[in-house]
Amino acid sequence: MSKINSQRKGCKDVFNAFLVVLARYCGIYEFPCIDPCYEIPNRLIAFSKAISCKDYNQRIHFFEDDYLFERIWRNPKRYLVILRHYNGVILPDFSVYRDMPFVMQIWNIYRSRAIGAWLQRNGIKVIVNVRFDDKRTYRCTCDGVPKRCVIAIGTHGTLKHKEDRHIFVNGLEVIIKTLCPTAIIVYGAAPDAIFAKYKAMGIQIVQFDSNYASSHKEVV
Repeated sequence: MSKINSQRKGCKDVFNAFLVVLARYCGIYEFPCIDPCYEIPNRLIAFSKAISCKDYNQRIHFFEDDYLFERIWRNPKRYLVILRHYNGVILPDFSVYRDMPFVMQIWNIYRSRAIGAWLQRNGIKVIVNVRFDDKRTYRCTCDGVPKRCVIAIGTHGTLKHKEDRHIFVNGLEVIIKTLCPTAIIVYGAAPDAIFAKYKAMGIQIVQFDSNYASSHKEVV
């Protein structure tokens, strides 16, 4: 049950309380809970491109620069009709960086889940994008995420440098132990050095090239 009254007379809803009016919460930071999804996307399209696209047989993702989709937080109702045309969405990938204050990291995880709870309430199928960075986020990023279903992660920009790769590998292990997903949608590279052992566990790894990788492929 929601603990937020977004209809207080005379108060402007500056933090989008309406998104979580009927939400359930989980964990110390009270992230909104998301219901499970078991569908594997056939294709993905970035939110910024989906707005003007008419090929609806695909799922929207938000693995792009924050400024390209910040508008869905500022005015989510404006885009609901557009999102409903598609097969569903992978939840927004608001940035979580180690050099951000921890409270901002938590806020960005919360925003993604709040949008997800609202989209589900409006009949849209969502896959949780499990966003994490250093070990501080390991403790809470799975709060409210359903177990034994399909989840998504982004690897673009997380594997190139040794420290980033180490943090990603450790975080992924925590996530898999906690959530026991049946499938992981990977946006970006999914090298066997990291993912082979999870495939051996029976987890389906479904990889999609990032827009950057696709645009830089050699033309044969």
